[in-house]
Amino acid sequence: MPLLRHPVLPAVLAVVLTWSAATAQAAPTATALPTAAIALGDSFVSGEGAGAYQPVTDVNGVPQSFPGWSAPNDNAFFCHRSANASLHRADLPGIQARFNLACSGGQPHDIASPSGSRTKGRAVASQLDQLRSVAGTHDIDLVLVGLGSNNSSFTFGDVATLCANRFIADAWTGWWEFWAYLGGPVPQEPCAVSDLATEAEIAAATAETTAALRQLLTTLAQVDADGRHRVVLQDYTNPLPLDLVAEYHDEDGRTDTRDKFRDLGAERYAAGCPVHRASLSPGHVFSSRLGTVVQGAHAALSAEFPSADLVLLNVQRAFDGARLCERGGSPANALATPIRLQDGPSGTFVTSLAGKDKIDVQRIANTCVTHFQTCQESWHPNASGHAVLGRCLTGAATTTARGVACVRSADGTITVG
Repeated sequence: MPLLRHPVLPAVLAVVLTWSAATAQAAPTATALPTAAIALGDSFVSGEGAGAYQPVTDVNGVPQSFPGWSAPNDNAFFCHRSANASLHRADLPGIQARFNLACSGGQPHDIASPSGSRTKGRAVASQLDQLRSVAGTHDIDLVLVGLGSNNSSFTFGDVATLCANRFIADAWTGWWEFWAYLGGPVPQEPCAVSDLATEAEIAAATAETTAALRQLLTTLAQVDADGRHRVVLQDYTNPLPLDLVAEYHDEDGRTDTRDKFRDLGAERYAAGCPVHRASLSPGHVFSSRLGTVVQGAHAALSAEFPSADLVLLNVQRAFDGARLCERGGSPANALATPIRLQDGPSGTFVTSLAGKDKIDVQRIANTCVTHFQTCQESWHPNASGHAVLGRCLTGAATTTARGVACVRSADGTITVG
């Protein structure tokens, strides 16, 4: 009897296979989502300083184009998402779409909460909500994050303003004039390390940044189509050198260690580096501390998410030899934007302070206070700088290492490794 079954077996198998093939043919084929790279975080990845700013969708879903220089600074457009941002300049094979969700002034708070719900935030949805929207239509393969330079303890803009204002006050006003015209002393000494960020503030910024990035990794695990994605944590580079080139050291026989040096002040402002030479070293300490914020977050999350594809991108030397006032001819040959102010929200940048008195300078400086959007590009990577950072991102996107450094050599060669 068993022998009689053998001839029947091939026929049965043929029927089964025919049915299976027909069923598979009739079933709808799952369509793979297009791949995407996204940027999250603050101005160093949003493209601040690089121009070609694109409309930004506000918290109500309305795209906001340039609203005019006198508009409130919380307008979504002033997130300044640039078509020249590093995300758009990087060579990313296999990536079909790119979404810049970062925002100038972005803080860890803004990752999971609407930016506008905090002081000086902009009217945009949380960056994770924006990410979820992208994940509904795309397979996220790469995420660039720049986070930590702005937080609950300090912001890059406040640090830059502090040091520049002290220099301008020192250059244009004699010590006695503070009392005669301003009613009391005004800080005019160079910035010290303790003025910029304390150890406690750096520790708090690290914890705040780590918590926000933890929310990002958790959300990506929930919404990414195939569960495979690389997250690149980029740190920061200083727009200024450790020392200025000699031609910016003095003017008309005066250095920045003397009282009142307007010609030198005007010269450095025109070159994009209105700052005391003595402030430069503390500024680099601050930059390196921002690096420790990102490094600390990377270390903590790598241990917490051992299977995550998490890469640290160190860009602190990416602008070597091409910082503002590092060579003569600044700012034309620099990779960062100069300090630039407006005399009222006019749309015209003041490129020279030569011949202006202290009242003129005070009025121009106050425009930045009242309308921060008129000066927020200052000391950020310019379009050429973002092109360099794009090359850094290219290296980080393809490396097999968990951390890489992007370095610019004297001849302009960029290496990532």
